[in-house]
This record gives sequence, structure tokens and C-alpha cells, in this order.
Amino acid sequence: MGRGIISRPFIFAQQSPPNRQLYGYAAAARDGGMFESLATTYGIPSLFVLIWSTGWVVVLFVTPHADPLTFLVVRFVLAGGLMALIAWRFGAHLPKNPRYILHAIGSGLFLHGFYLAGIWWALGQGVPTGLSALIAALQPLMTAAVAPFLLNERLSGARILGIVLGFAGLVVALSPKLAGLDPAHLWTSLGPILVNVVAMVSVTGGTFYQKAALHGGDLRVTASLQYLGALIVALPLAFVLEPMRLTWTLETALAMAWSVLGLSIGAISLLLMLIRRGDVSRAATLIYLVPPTAALQAWLVKGIVMTPIELAGMAITIAGVALASRR
Repeated sequence: MGRGIISRPFIFAQQSPPNRQLYGYAAAARDGGMFESLATTYGIPSLFVLIWSTGWVVVLFVTPHADPLTFLVVRFVLAGGLMALIAWRFGAHLPKNPRYILHAIGSGLFLHGFYLAGIWWALGQGVPTGLSALIAALQPLMTAAVAPFLLNERLSGARILGIVLGFAGLVVALSPKLAGLDPAHLWTSLGPILVNVVAMVSVTGGTFYQKAALHGGDLRVTASLQYLGALIVALPLAFVLEPMRLTWTLETALAMAWSVLGLSIGAISLLLMLIRRGDVSRAATLIYLVPPTAALQAWLVKGIVMTPIELAGMAITIAGVALASRR
């Protein structure tokens, strides 16, 4: 209904006097359709990107006091427990279909577990904030590249050009880090970057998986099950790769509170809402704002500055992602 209401004022603007155009907008606003549609089309995806971009900056406050994967283990426990408590408080129950439960846990392995574990570990190994966010922002390119095989979609010329530009920009952004690199230290520098790439592939696969396997069900119950899946990934990785250091300071507590409430509850709820509504493409078209937003936040709070070549590579990749995300 909302789309029909909104379409009328544009018809009036072409065929009717200005007073009818104003009347059309007034009617849409009175019915609430215009504001509801704007909130769904732009508000929710924009809010998701704004909140999600802070995830890269949170790591900068965490690493002096805690090992990244260990921090994630506590975050997943708190977020999953809180989401389960919220679901119980509002009368939501576990699905009766055990396959749904398994699919929810399985999607959590990829959407949260491998994705966040990969990014946080890479950041802890020294991958710059802006570069890590830039690699994660390649998700729409990966989605566009595999969609013809999974969804039988045809790649347009613009999307192909966008994919090429996106990966070319990433090479440019990586060039200062790789220039003159000693072959003996190749894995030390490239390893964390490759892990960051694997994390991006993981969240891409998780998005397709959730869209295909999870239909219906309470979003709060689904999210709590997904954090269980994330915990299945993060806990053994933390045990094997880290001494599991976690020192509680005011900075650690604030970072944990924001990670749980802002990121794991707020941002993920928005993402699940978008996937459920079939509006993943809207989030994808705005995801290219994450790298510059994260880089700006890192500069504001920690004084981390990207080189001109890295900024140029980021701009090329952003243009490619925007082009590949067009419909």
C-alpha cells in the first residue's frame, strides 16, 4: 500500500497543477506511507551501516586489554544470553522444527563466527582499520559474482565492470603494504589479510544461507541460536590461538557494552530484518560507506591516517562496489 501512495504524487507532478502535487504528498504523509517507506528504504540500511562501521574502531580499544577472540567469546555469550532472555520475556519459543534450529546455528557459524573471528584476529595482527573495512566491503562484489551461479541472475556489463574496479582498487590499497616486502615475511604480512578475505567470503555465504534456509521464525530466537553457532567457532579458536587474556577495565567494559548492545543486538537485528524483508540489496548498496566511515572514526579516536595511495584505492573500490550493486 505504501508504494502505491508514494507513486501518486509523482504522477500528479507530471500531469497536474502544483496544488495537486502538494495534496498528494500531504495525503501520503497523513497516511504514514511515505515516512514508513523512506524509513525502510533508507533509514534502516543507513542506520545499520553507521552502527556496523563502529565495529572496526571498537577493536582498537579492546586489543590493549584483551585478546580479540577471547573478547568475542564473552561477547557472543552475553549477546546470545541477552537475546534469549528478550525472546523469553516476550513469549517467543524455540521452533518445533529441529531443522530450523540447526539451520539457525549453522548460519551463525558464518554470519558471526568465522566472519567476526577472522576480522578481529586480522585486526589484532596489525591489519589497518580502513583496509580491513575495505576488504569486508567487497561483500557486494562477491555477492554479484556468485549470484549468477546460485540465483541464475545474469551479470550486466556494469556489474562486471564494478567487480573488476572493486578488486583493482583493493590491489591499489594494498600496494603500500606489499611494496618492497621481504619474501621471508610474506606470510606475516599477507596471512592476516587473507584471513580478512576469508571472513568476507564467510559472511557472503552466510547471507545466502540464511535467505535460503531460514523462513519464518522469531528473529530474537533466531539471533540467539546464531550466537550459539558463533560461539562454537570462536571458543576453540581462542583456546588454540590465544592465551585467552581479558583484563577488565572501564575501557574494556564500555567496549563490551557497545559490542553487545549496539553491534550484536542492534546492528544484527537490523540486518536480520533486512534479510527477512528481502532488502539485502539496500544494505549492500550502502555497505560501501563502511570503509570511509570506519577510517574516519579511526582517525578521530586514534589518529590513524591512511596514505594517499590507500585512500585512492579505497575510492576506486567504493566506486566498483557502488557500480556492481546497481540494479
